[in-house]
Amino acid sequence: MTESFILAVVGSPFGLKGFVKVKSLSGETAHLLSLKSYILRQKGKEKPFTVEETMPTDDVSVFLAKFAGFDSPEAAKILAGSEIIAERSLAAPLNNGEFYIEDLKGLQVVQAADSSRVLGHITDIIEGGGGELAEVKLPSGELRLVPFRNEFFGEINIEKGLVFLLQPWILEE
Repeated sequence: MTESFILAVVGSPFGLKGFVKVKSLSGETAHLLSLKSYILRQKGKEKPFTVEETMPTDDVSVFLAKFAGFDSPEAAKILAGSEIIAERSLAAPLNNGEFYIEDLKGLQVVQAADSSRVLGHITDIIEGGGGELAEVKLPSGELRLVPFRNEFFGEINIEKGLVFLLQPWILEE
């Protein structure tokens, strides 16, 4: 299981005091607003930053953050595009039937009627116009997109590394 996650992405500066907009990838911000430091990853390098202040916004998935030493919009601008990384324990809590995308990556996709038949594996979950799509890499190396919905996927067993595909025809050309 993945032990650290990208929780949010730092956006553009906001105001004159060095605040930046932060977009939560889970859509939830409560778990992020109370943290006193973040690890920011930019260009593959990770570095801890002290958080001086956070403020919620009208958009429930966006908040404002002020980092120590970044006291103007010009200074804060260099943080734009950084990813906020955190340990699993600091990620948004899961409800029943929810999964972290990072835990789904790599799961073997098997046919629900015959779990010994491996059809491929999940490489990513992508936000599509009509909802989330599972990117499935077939044994041939080809990629297929499958709506990540209950009518296509049955049981998801993270511990066994399996996800059961109810409609295997969807992987055919």
